[in-house]
Formats: sequence, structure tokens, C-alpha cells
Amino acid sequence: MTKPAAQSDTEPVAATPMERLAALLDHAERVLSRMEQTLAPIAPEPDWRASVAFRWRKRGQHAMLQPVRTLAPIELSDLQGIDAQKRRIERNTRQFVAGKPANNVLLTGARGTGKSSLVKACLNKYAAKGLRLIEVDKADLIDLPDLMDMLGSRPERFIVFSDDLSFDEGEAGYKALKSVLDGSISANADNVLIYATSNRRHLLPEYMHENLSYQHTESGEVHPGEVVEEKISLSERFGLWVSFYPFDQDHYLRIIDHWLQAFGITPEQVQAAHAEALVWALERGSRSGRVALQFARDFAGRKLR
Repeated sequence: MTKPAAQSDTEPVAATPMERLAALLDHAERVLSRMEQTLAPIAPEPDWRASVAFRWRKRGQHAMLQPVRTLAPIELSDLQGIDAQKRRIERNTRQFVAGKPANNVLLTGARGTGKSSLVKACLNKYAAKGLRLIEVDKADLIDLPDLMDMLGSRPERFIVFSDDLSFDEGEAGYKALKSVLDGSISANADNVLIYATSNRRHLLPEYMHENLSYQHTESGEVHPGEVVEEKISLSERFGLWVSFYPFDQDHYLRIIDHWLQAFGITPEQVQAAHAEALVWALERGSRSGRVALQFARDFAGRKLR
């Protein structure tokens, strides 16, 4: 009696019913995922006459541009102690509104020094000339390509604004922003710029151990490693970098004077408020423009009758 031939190691092993079911479910999930992306509703056109500023809002698969009904009444003259930064941002914005070449802008530095207020002040100055602002949260930056498609055919000039921007490793919005800035196969619309503020110069966390990746050549040159290059690659896509620094005492008091006068405080009371203002800053651990405005509101609220 002959024995059955031994099964060859190269012969495929038949899948069990459970394995076939798991493969089928995995395939169905991939198909459904593709269908969701294909059938995702297109954001409707907003009423562009409703406002000069809009927010990109996302609810599940639904996205829309929501008009901002009440704008912050900040003016460029309200921003004290950042004259050099104002000149650079305002010049770039003026060029953009006039249809001239202009750059995407990254505003970085100390908190409360007027980064986002400067962008809002530029909107207030140039809205009558066709400037519009679209605010996009970091979590929604993945939708930037869709937003660009919507804005590209409009006659207005748009600043897409993302405030307090920073990324952790591997976030989807990081790659979307990087692609829109200077990495997509399609040309960017000439009526759209991106302005972003951040406390981080390179928008990503930086660690001490990454310094070990630097290479030193025999000639003394220093070359950053791949990890460092990747972190720099996003921020360098912004054509204009504008840095903001902590205020010294004189600048802080100048901002105090401006806001107290704007609230109707008399010159004598303004001078008398300086001592309180310094104590206020000491308690907050910061002499920023934000802290100055907060003090001015408190002081004016107590003194005005």
C-alpha cells in the first residue's frame, strides 16, 4: 500500500472560514473608506457679503465657511512697541492687496506681544480694498486643498490665518500645510496667502538629542541631520519671518498709557497708574501687550464713573 505524498512546503495552505471572513471585512472597510472620501459633501459657497472674515468650521464630514459677525476693533495704531514688525507685515499685506508679489508670513515669538492682533488690524485697514480673512484651526488644516479650490476663483484677496500654530510628530495638518505652501504639483492661487502665528520658530517640538544628528566636516562646516532638516522644512516655506520679543518696562508702560487714554482716563490718572501696572505685571510674570490691556481694563473699570 502506497503512502500519500507529503504536502509540499510551497503549496498554499487553505484559509480557514474565519480568516476568509476577516479578509472580506478588511476589504469592505477599505472600500467604504474610499467611498466616504469620494462622497464627502463639498462645502457650500458662503454669502461673501455677510462679512469680511470667516471661520472654516468642520462637523464630521461637513465643512462650511461661517461668517464672523463682529470683528475685533483693533487698529494698527493700537499696537505699541512693535513698530518694526508692523512695518514689515503691513507692507507685505499692502503689496498683496494691490495684486503685487507678496509672501506667506510666519509670526513667531513671545506670547501676548501682538502677533494675532497685528493680522486682525491689517484686515481692518484693508478690508475696504478687498482683503478677506479665513481663520482655520490647526485640526482643520488637512482641508486646506479644498479651501484653496474654493477661494482661487474669487475676486477678493484672502489671508488664510491659523493662530497659535504648532504640531506634534506625524500630524496630518503638518503635511497639508507644507504641501499648500510650496510642495504641491498645482500652482497656488495668487489671491491667497497664509499667515500663521506660533510660539515655536519651527512649529515642531525640538529636543536636545536631535543636536547629535548634526554632522561636522573636516573643514569645520556644520550640516543638520535629517530630523532637523525635516523640522526646518516647514517654517522655511514661509517667505517672511517676523519675530516678536518680550517688552521691557518702558514699552510696557507705553502700552498702558495708550490703552488708559483710549478708555478715557485722565493724564494725571495715567501717570498715577504706573506703579499699579508694574505690580500687575510682576504678579503675572509678564510685561506683554496682552497683560497691559488686561490691566487697563481693570483700572479703567474701577476709576471711570
